[in-house]
Amino acid sequence: MIVIEPQEGENLEKMLRRYKRKFSRLGIAREVRNRMYHVPKSVQRREQIKRAAYRQRILQQQS
Repeated sequence: MIVIEPQEGENLEKMLRRYKRKFSRLGIAREVRNRMYHVPKSVQRREQIKRAAYRQRILQQQS
């Protein structure tokens, strides 16, 4: 459970922003989405290779 303590003179909007930032950094939503259905290890690995190749292409285009 994520707990956000109010700081001195902090308004509700700032607290909510801190909560959302902390929530996204922890990756809770991503984890829930990934656990909704089973993905075989071979498919996970294939996706990982695709992402790595995409990143490499982007880096090569920037150079």
